[in-house]
Amino acid sequence: MLKKNNFLIQIKFKLLFIEYICQTKFLIMKALEFLILGKNEAILTILLRLVNANENWNAVGFNDEKTAQDYFLKNKIDMVLLSSAIEDHVEKEFSTFCLKHQPEVEVIEHFGGGSGLLQSEIYHRLHLKGKL
Repeated sequence: MLKKNNFLIQIKFKLLFIEYICQTKFLIMKALEFLILGKNEAILTILLRLVNANENWNAVGFNDEKTAQDYFLKNKIDMVLLSSAIEDHVEKEFSTFCLKHQPEVEVIEHFGGGSGLLQSEIYHRLHLKGKL
């Protein structure tokens, strides 16, 4: 019985430690600036709500690539989300534009799949960049 209790205490301690590390990483992580480009207003509104629900994330959305480019040039952006209803050539041109002017920016093509997929895509990119 004593061995079982010690084992459970060790597991609880490890879980608490992991939770603490994760929370600490999120607390010290700098705020991220997002630019979302999408032609479907309803989906753009949802994406803005989902991204802005994270206290360390700030998103602005555009349905016009020229206006988005102007904003991009005037602001430091960490992540660009490309949403639905963007023509292929516009998507490629906008991605090229973003990477040319801010090479450290992450460009993510997100075409749906729910909020869990969106967060996973973002966290995956942060992990690959060593920012998480």
